[in-house]
Amino acid sequence: MKDRIVTTKFTEPDIEIEGSLRPECLSDYIGQKKVKRQMAIFIQAAKNRGESLDHVLLYGPPGLGKTTLANIIAKEMGTNIKTTSGPAIEKPGDLASILTSLKEGDVLFIDEIHRIQRTVEEVLYPAMEDFALDIIIGKGPGAKSVRLELPHFTLVGATTRAGLLTAPLRDRFGVVQRLELYNKSDLSTIVKRSAHILNIALDDGGAEELAMRSRGTPRIANRLLKRVRDYAEIEGQGTINAGLASAALELFEVDAVGLDEIDRIMLTTIIEKFDGGPVGIDTLAASIGEERGTIEEVYEPYLMQLGFLARTPRGRVITSGGYRHLGLTPALTAEQMALQLPEED
Repeated sequence: MKDRIVTTKFTEPDIEIEGSLRPECLSDYIGQKKVKRQMAIFIQAAKNRGESLDHVLLYGPPGLGKTTLANIIAKEMGTNIKTTSGPAIEKPGDLASILTSLKEGDVLFIDEIHRIQRTVEEVLYPAMEDFALDIIIGKGPGAKSVRLELPHFTLVGATTRAGLLTAPLRDRFGVVQRLELYNKSDLSTIVKRSAHILNIALDDGGAEELAMRSRGTPRIANRLLKRVRDYAEIEGQGTINAGLASAALELFEVDAVGLDEIDRIMLTTIIEKFDGGPVGIDTLAASIGEERGTIEEVYEPYLMQLGFLARTPRGRVITSGGYRHLGLTPALTAEQMALQLPEED
């Protein structure tokens, strides 16, 4: 898969800017009003009781601020945070080492927690529930179990695929929060805040244009801001306005709703080669030269959120909205027409 400016995945260039742009307290955290309000209550209540915060599960699409929120939780609780990821914890001993290094009230942040090994997960159960670690000493008939007491800590788990978590693990989180895609207003505010921190001249029109093409994702908004800044310094007068932002993003092949070249290739392939669908996922993957998993996990979700693509029992189908976005007149089959009919009362 080629590098995409609109990918939600954390990429190497993001390291340079994300650290400096992340808010450090809830008051600076933009958007996610429901999550923000609830977390403020939970944090303050825990502080008033002098207890550690309940374990927190954050889930939602990539790039929405799960890692940022985990760091804010630690900051608001006045404790340290230790960060790791599910794939990095390969053995129960790795997790035991991390847990025994925690201090009272610390936050342990596990990113991609759905990818944690099952043998490791079983060690995590008593740690989360009883703040204890069961260790087996010796082998064979002489082996015995020793329980080590752990300090009270808060586990913050982040995942993009909450459905892959096992029920026993999911049930041990006292607070479960879903992060939603951001609206244009919040993204515009985020872009303006980032521009101020990075000392970039940006007006309201430029911020709105960037927000509109950011797929509802702050990570993409900040990445687009950085690319458009380069364009403004060379092709413009340094200030990013609506016209300049639009021209820059057209050059980078990001259209008015955030689709890039690969998204449009996928839509046009289904229309031109398969009469708009339905087409099977394996056939589509072979037609555009991509893996099935990449199409299902990377390309399709946003196209489906926009209503440009639909999954049916027989395969993928382009909707009338997808045709209109490409400037085409839909020639709908009976199956496609059924997708356009309003639901009966």
